[in-house]
Amino acid sequence: MQFGIFTVSDITEDPTTGETLSEAEKIRNTITIAKHAEEVGLDVFALGEHHNPPFWSSSPTTTLAYIAAQTERLIMSTATTLITTNDPVKIAEDFAMLQHVSGGRADLMLGRGNTGPVYPWFGQDIRQGLPLAIENYNLLHRLWREDVVDWEGTFRSPLQGFTSTPRPLDGVAPFVWHGSIRTPEIAEQAAYYGDGFFANNIFWPKEHYQRLVTLYRQRFAHYGHGTPEQAIVGLGGQVFMSGKSQDAVNQFRPYFDNAPVYGHGPSLEDFSEMTPLTVGSPQQVIDRYAAMRETFGDYQRQLFLIDHAGLPLKTVLEQLDILGGEVVPVLRTELAKDRAADAPDAPTHANLVAKAGGARQARPNPNRGDNLTGSSPYQDTPAKAGSAFGTAATKTVA
Repeated sequence: MQFGIFTVSDITEDPTTGETLSEAEKIRNTITIAKHAEEVGLDVFALGEHHNPPFWSSSPTTTLAYIAAQTERLIMSTATTLITTNDPVKIAEDFAMLQHVSGGRADLMLGRGNTGPVYPWFGQDIRQGLPLAIENYNLLHRLWREDVVDWEGTFRSPLQGFTSTPRPLDGVAPFVWHGSIRTPEIAEQAAYYGDGFFANNIFWPKEHYQRLVTLYRQRFAHYGHGTPEQAIVGLGGQVFMSGKSQDAVNQFRPYFDNAPVYGHGPSLEDFSEMTPLTVGSPQQVIDRYAAMRETFGDYQRQLFLIDHAGLPLKTVLEQLDILGGEVVPVLRTELAKDRAADAPDAPTHANLVAKAGGARQARPNPNRGDNLTGSSPYQDTPAKAGSAFGTAATKTVA
């Protein structure tokens, strides 16, 4: 399994001091947090995408590339890349580039986001959210697997003889997680392509997400990608820890009570009972998250939210020390016990290249730039379409 953290990039007043960090301070802090995640032995750092205050992360790939340059093992991912309002051509280019500069330590989570006004900001209609997600991903999927794409759809101008550059590193597309809080159509989309499905698992009871994961597993098998148990599942989570449970509760309560997402709503105790939020000792976190397998089956990625709601940098780094030093090593052991023999490993660039039959090094020929003449602008033979995922590149979602 892979363990890591994700951030939603909020800039929130610290309710215990009344201080609100500047954007510059928060960005620097986030980079420090990501680097420390690697230092304590975590596998993944995931960054959200937002285009409005109080969030700062409007360009995740820029930040992730900077972090990749200062780390060695950490996988760069996103906590949401907006497939509905970003141009799939730009997504294809940006994340292929992130693959290259990170040495393959890059994947992404696609989603529709939770900010309604973002649609008109980028010239889209929120009422078309699902059709946008379906059509845009179909194009993105092809752009990474076909050297030259002819395409026509509903929501963007057609493409003729288009090549997205750079080509994916080693000829293998970045692994894609489809993230959803409540939408079964997104679980269906993930299953159709044989991609991963990420259940946020921080806002509602785990049984709600269990239904989405079960649907995804069933449809993954239906589309011929393997057994339900071989589907690729990721889960979110949220924790705050201290050596003594009551100390954790006392310390976290003012942040919970004023958090922009759930503050001034249910009590900390009620929310912790209704959702996977766990505020207490490291052992309480271990017990609760080791039991997630009973609900979701063997899964591949567990990410935790630990840095939001105005928590100061010092506190977040202390939480990382506990997570990496006391919690994750035990969870690795517990979740490896009795793991099904056919449960897949977490996706990495190396195992995707192996599954594709080896690396491809794309070497372009000189050409006019429009790719309208000849079968390919590349000297080498293109990799088999969809080889990394076992699905044909020309397949479309109905």
